[in-house]
Amino acid sequence: MQIEFVKYVLNFNRPATTSRDTLYQREIFYLILRDPDYEGVGIGECAPIFGLSAEIKSDFMSAMLTISKASAIEEIPQNLLVKNPSIRFALETAFLDLKNGANRQLFLLAENLKIPINGLIWMNDKVTMLADAFKKIEDGYDCIKLKIGGLNFKDELEILKAIRSNYSAQKVQIRLDANGAFQPDEALTKLEKLSQFDIHSIEQPIKPAQWNVMKQITEKSPIAIALDEELITTEKNYEEILDATTPHYLVLKPTLHGGISGCDQWIKLANDRNIKWWATSALESNIGLNAIAQWVSTHQHSLHQGLGTGQLFVDNITSPLQVAHGYLWWNINRKWRLDSIIQY
Repeated sequence: MQIEFVKYVLNFNRPATTSRDTLYQREIFYLILRDPDYEGVGIGECAPIFGLSAEIKSDFMSAMLTISKASAIEEIPQNLLVKNPSIRFALETAFLDLKNGANRQLFLLAENLKIPINGLIWMNDKVTMLADAFKKIEDGYDCIKLKIGGLNFKDELEILKAIRSNYSAQKVQIRLDANGAFQPDEALTKLEKLSQFDIHSIEQPIKPAQWNVMKQITEKSPIAIALDEELITTEKNYEEILDATTPHYLVLKPTLHGGISGCDQWIKLANDRNIKWWATSALESNIGLNAIAQWVSTHQHSLHQGLGTGQLFVDNITSPLQVAHGYLWWNINRKWRLDSIIQY
């Protein structure tokens, strides 16, 4: 077996802003897997977000070097994969790709792939965010997700009011993502004001690792609470997190939340507790996005997924993935172009 890591830089078509920071470029690594027992090449994607993910950059780079020297998957130290979930995700999906024909169909016949997705509205000035929201709805999205927490709160309320003045909750579902922007002592007051606009859910209203406060919020909030950053851990404390915070939803990202195997564990525990979930890409290229979409489809999921991020980059990998009218699917008339990352 041979493992190679190939660096690739994605450029955003416009700056992507959250309450944490603004992104202009995205550095990722492709894991290229070759094995004499299989024909072709398996490809996975490592796309850590340093400063957010559990991975430490120096340790991540060292882990890639160690793993590239392994001659069998069994030789790879498990602690490296636990500490580096983006590498775990890449290795899992590269092996599935290779095992299933090295044609990027990891879990199913890709022509059966069709997933409802939310339209993502990035943080911007009030006028631009409102225009982006209306454009998404006009394009056929019946679920939109707005990043909040960076503007004046009054402006954010006015954006929601304008949307609801034109579209009811029956026509358009609104999700919010605060990325931990609210202070604990103000969260419930803000959630109360937001609730007048028939909000489906809000992701991570306060910063993670404040379990007692988060539980109070989930119990009292008029809006359903979804956890995202709270799930970033390298410990085996999944049950402890869920029982301590009692969320309504989980937002699962294999790159951040333990790879495919880790997310499957989150789902099992969530199902045991009647917690619902959906998946969101963590700004991967089309390689990682394809793997996540196919994995989600194996769960026969009905909720809108957060899988429209492939359109954010000007130099994404050309693929059969297509997004339109609020759906992600595989266009069989489109082909993969991988010459920029693979030398056969």
